[in-house]
Amino acid sequence: MDLAKKIDQDMVAAMKAHDTERTQTLRMVKAALKNRQIEKRSDLTDAEGQQVLTTMIKQRKESIEAFQKGNRPELAGKEAREILLIESYMPKAASAEDLQKVVDEALAGTSFGPRDMGAAMKAVQAKVQEAGMRADGKVLSEIVKGKLAGNSGEPGAGSQ
Repeated sequence: MDLAKKIDQDMVAAMKAHDTERTQTLRMVKAALKNRQIEKRSDLTDAEGQQVLTTMIKQRKESIEAFQKGNRPELAGKEAREILLIESYMPKAASAEDLQKVVDEALAGTSFGPRDMGAAMKAVQAKVQEAGMRADGKVLSEIVKGKLAGNSGEPGAGSQ
């Protein structure tokens, strides 16, 4: 897995540079990847590794909200810096236009309606991963929901 090797190399570089915050964050990432690997009982693919990183980013975003509510801006700032570091190992986030194209491609020729949201999301998420992109689930969900509402099972009726 190239992702784990890259993180190991960067962690060694951070230790040599005496960058404690970066070292701690990379150790946390490495531990999360190792835990997932142990759970799976085999090596992780890059896609599985990226899923672990996505989960870590989501946890930090929730922590930032909690720290801001608790009036702890210094801890919220630390979490935000960790997010930036973790995101540097992820593929670039797709723009709204790119996501719209992927959703259109994934749902083209299908008869998904508003009640088929789960199946449509699975198809779209597979297409997003296939394209090597990263997408925020909420944004993707909104695009798919809008497309399905306009589609209503009739081919060609989904263009807005």
